[in-house]
Amino acid sequence: MATNESVPLRIFSLNCWGLRYVSKNREERMVMIGDKLSRENHDIVLLQEVWSEKDFLYLKKTLSSTHPHSYNFKSGVIGSGLAVFSRHRILDVFFYRFSVNGYPYMIHQGDWFGGKAVGMVQMKINGLMAHVYVTHFHAEYCRERDIYLPHRVVQAWELQQFIRHTSRGADLVIVGGDLNTHPQDLGCRLVRAYTGLRDSYTETDAFDGCENGLTLIAKNPYVSAKELGPFEEGIRIDYILFRGSKCVEVKCESLSITQGSCPGQAIPLSDHEALSAQLLLVPTDPNRQKREPESSEENTGKLAELVDLVTEARTEVKVGVHCAERQRHRAARTGAMGLALLLLELAMALVPWLLPASAAATQPFPRGSFCLLGALCFCLLLLATLLWVFHSGEIKALRSADDQMRLAAASLLDEHRGRTPTPTRHAHGDSPANQHAGSTSKED
Repeated sequence: MATNESVPLRIFSLNCWGLRYVSKNREERMVMIGDKLSRENHDIVLLQEVWSEKDFLYLKKTLSSTHPHSYNFKSGVIGSGLAVFSRHRILDVFFYRFSVNGYPYMIHQGDWFGGKAVGMVQMKINGLMAHVYVTHFHAEYCRERDIYLPHRVVQAWELQQFIRHTSRGADLVIVGGDLNTHPQDLGCRLVRAYTGLRDSYTETDAFDGCENGLTLIAKNPYVSAKELGPFEEGIRIDYILFRGSKCVEVKCESLSITQGSCPGQAIPLSDHEALSAQLLLVPTDPNRQKREPESSEENTGKLAELVDLVTEARTEVKVGVHCAERQRHRAARTGAMGLALLLLELAMALVPWLLPASAAATQPFPRGSFCLLGALCFCLLLLATLLWVFHSGEIKALRSADDQMRLAAASLLDEHRGRTPTPTRHAHGDSPANQHAGSTSKED
């Protein structure tokens, strides 16, 4: 760091719910978001669901004096919705689009068209190299029958991979976004366990917000009871995560979360609540005695936890592969039916050519109905083919993630066995327990 003094760093994260023609009061809320950010002293702003290029340009213009550096991550049909605004100069950017993200035929949900992803920006903060990530996972529409759980698990797996491989050499790592997973859910646990990131809510010294850090709450007028399901008060699915390094220790001094409508405003900023974390960057004293390394038992426990997490993740991904294969088979059957009907249509079209001229002139099949039926058969065949191709790609992406998890689990198991003390071996390779069992059987 440039100095040995502690440096405060304020982080803001919000899912803006900015889908054009769908999100309520979108333009009014974008004005409110711009005003709030221009007044408050945030160093880094991480936004999700800024789907409209017009909204991003408006925020960029509004925040030009307070946050002169910005970047909009483009992806999918309507964009990833991810945007970063910063007081500090952005040195480099990196972007990764998740390999699976819902289904294109679920038009009313629209996740697939957004191209969900993770974006990373590099910047220098008081001489520290900071890697800042913003991300957004696929939504959970039904917790009791969550067909998108395998997709979110793969997204969490790819997120932790992306962070681990791109944060090497970073002094400071910050992650903000809408993970659409509860703190105890598999995806959230997988990301934290693999990356060592700390949750600002559990680490903060002072908290101001709804109980349990809820970020999708019942008192927000844009949130319906159906969205919350069995969680009547709300759920926590938005996060600010952080991690320091040998050069700097990071503390979370305070975390505040909005609670519905903002003071003096009739409507809230979004259907999600905004998070504002006050971090403190404390430089490491080179003369201070280094922290004692973790004991063998602690390392063994962490390895065992990772093995369990990866095994659980593989189970969910295999369920996703099974469902995708079933969808592909269904598309194949539908396509075969469409092809059979189309061939039947062609055969019927040849009938007049096989009849005598006098009989052919009578036109046994109505031309209009015949052409309409043929067009429907062709559309059915084309749609089934497209679905077969899409689900084939989904199966390959899920199997690829499963292969990666299998290799990771094997590596973790090898490391775990290397750290686990082996029992003392006796003559002929028998342990005391085995010898005792053998003597007992002889006596019997």
